[in-house]
Parts: sequence; structure tokens; C-alpha cells
Amino acid sequence: MSEPALSVSDSPARKRLSADVATLGFVSLLTAISSAMIYGLLPVFLVRVLGINVASLGLIEGVAESANSLVKIISGALSDRTGRRKPLVIVGYILSAVVKTLFPQAETASTVLVARVLDRLGKGIRDAPRDAFLADLTAPGIRGTGFGLRLALAIAGFVFGPLFAVGLMRLSGDNFRLVFWIALVPAYLSIIVLILAVRELPLNHQPDRGRLVIRRHDLEALPASFWWVIAIASLLSLARFSPAFLVLKAHATGVDVAFVPMILGLMYLIYSVTAYPFGVLADHVDRRFQLGFGTMVLISANAVLAASGTIWGVAFGTALWGLQMGATQAVLGAIVADAAPDHLRGIAFGIYDLSGGLATFAASAGAGTLWAVGGPAATFSVSACIAIAAAALILLLQPSLSKPKLLS
Repeated sequence: MSEPALSVSDSPARKRLSADVATLGFVSLLTAISSAMIYGLLPVFLVRVLGINVASLGLIEGVAESANSLVKIISGALSDRTGRRKPLVIVGYILSAVVKTLFPQAETASTVLVARVLDRLGKGIRDAPRDAFLADLTAPGIRGTGFGLRLALAIAGFVFGPLFAVGLMRLSGDNFRLVFWIALVPAYLSIIVLILAVRELPLNHQPDRGRLVIRRHDLEALPASFWWVIAIASLLSLARFSPAFLVLKAHATGVDVAFVPMILGLMYLIYSVTAYPFGVLADHVDRRFQLGFGTMVLISANAVLAASGTIWGVAFGTALWGLQMGATQAVLGAIVADAAPDHLRGIAFGIYDLSGGLATFAASAGAGTLWAVGGPAATFSVSACIAIAAAALILLLQPSLSKPKLLS
């Protein structure tokens, strides 16, 4: 007699992390290496090689980050309706890898915009199902740990990517296009690992195969605690805009173009090193305190970046920026996973990503305009004020979010 299929609820993931969590993190690591090799150089490539202005750069970054927002909520909902997460994740990674071939061939800003939008669409297709998949694989009492581990591995790619980019730029005599071509290798390797090494477990609920992707009663079923965290995450996204402006801040202090990607490498190094410890911490402490701590670090980072005119000051502000990412991102993911009902988890992460994408669009477009009018000081000062508003909202966070659910 055959054994019944293993469900998430009675799987070993209830007491320890599934190996698939680490594998998903490794897939993200490879993709991040590819993206960082391109995006660490892209702002300078656009300004120096293609000759666009900083305000246009902010618009490109904002459009690219927001273009995938609606796709995220649709793909998340589809993964709930069909009971399948992995196929959508695979499609998203394939699309992102394929469109990266446009970057080394770009001759105009419009080509870069198309490539950025399509790449982000791929990210939009995969992100919500992937995060819902991760939540399915982890029990409530270890969700912070699971999200922290995936983030630590994923963000490590943004450490290695800029290092590879710097080395290749020095060896090639600042050949942007060659670096962009080489960046395709880890992108395609990540797809192979995902297809061959990640096993999708059956969902712990009966899929609803209705005709509509998302319906009114789905939104009404999401608890108030979920909408609170959406509001907080949106404000934090408004205060953080695109990391491309960290690159421009470093370049404005006179850093050689070949070494500009190192500023992103520093931010992501701190983010990667701290994401897992903070993820573990989120399973044991008051989550409101942890979010508040991360927000105060963000305020400090923006203040330092607004006031500094030296590379050392920029490096310190960038390190603080990475620290606040590590402190906040895993705990936000864990709170969303805990707040959402099992059968709406994909939709919940889609809404979470949608709100973040819209906030990032507004922040990046606004940051480009502020930079053109008032320079980096005005840009980072306004961001600090928005972070202060997020800190005030955290003080009003519902007590039900303060402590994580524990394993039964």
C-alpha cells in the first residue's frame, strides 16, 4: 500500500528548515550575481555612455520597479488558485534571464528601459509565488529564520556580483558591454538549478480553481494585522528608493568608475551578513521592536548620506543602509506569512510586493527630481523624514504582531 503524499503541515519543515529553502536561496544567489554585475554599472553606463540625465535615470528606475507590481499580485493569486508555485517561479526566472541579452546591445535609453521593465516583469512573475512557496515550507515558529536564510544567500549575490564587475572592468579597460555579456552565465545557471533541484510539495489547502484571479472576498479575508504591515512596508520603501542613487552619490564624491560598484557591494555585504541573524531573532523577540530598530538605522543612514561629502562618509551611510535592510526584510516577510490565511498566501505576498513596487516607483522618480533640483542632500533628507513617519506608525502597530507564532 503506497504512503500518502507528504503535506506541508506534517512535513519536517515544521521542526527544521527544508533543504528547498537553501536551494531557493542558491537560485536567488546566482540570479543576484548576474543582476548585480549589470545594475551595479548601469547608472554610470546610462549617464556616461548613453548620455542621459539623472532625472531620467530616476524615472527609468521607478518605471522598471513598478512595472512588475501588478504582475506580482496576479502570479501570487494564480499560485493560490492552481495549487502550483514552482511553474510560475520558473517562468519568471527564464524571462529575466532572456531579456538580459538586451543590455550589452543597448544603444539608447529606451532599449535599457524596455530591458529593465521586462526583467522586472520576470521578477514580478516569480517573487510572490516564491515567497508563498517559502512560507509553505516553513512552520510559523521558524519563518523568520527561513526568510532570513533565503535573503542572506540571495543578497550574497549582490556582494559577489559587483566584485566580479570591478575585476572585469579593470581587466577589459572599462568595457561595460563585455561585463553585461558575461553576466548572462549565472542567470542561465540559476534556471538549471531551480528546475532540477527544487521539489514542490503539495499545498496544505484545497486550491480554489475559480475563474477570477482575485476577488473582493479574498481581500476582505485578509486580517487588519496584514494591512498594518503593508502600510509600514510601503513607508519604508518610500524612504529607500533605488540603490542606484547610492552609486551616484559615490560617483559624485570622485570615486573611479571601475570601483563604483563596490559601494553596492558594501551595502549588500552588510545586508547579507545580518539578514540571517535578524531572521532568527524575529522568531524570538518582539517584532515591533525589531522593525523600530531597523527604521531608526534607516533614518541615521539617510542623515549621514545627506551630510557627507567624502567617500568614507558615503561608505558609512551605505553600511547603515545595509544594516537596516537586514533588520527589517526577513521580519516583514515572516509577518506577512503569519498574517495571511494559507489559501491566500500568494495573494498576500502579491499585495505586499505591489505596495512596495508602487512606493519604490514614487520614491525613485521623486528622488531623481529632488537630486536634479537640490542634489543628494535634499534627496536623502526627504527620505529621512519619510522614515520618521514609518517609525511613528510602528509605535501604533497592533500588539498581535509583536510576537511570532510558536511551533505547536
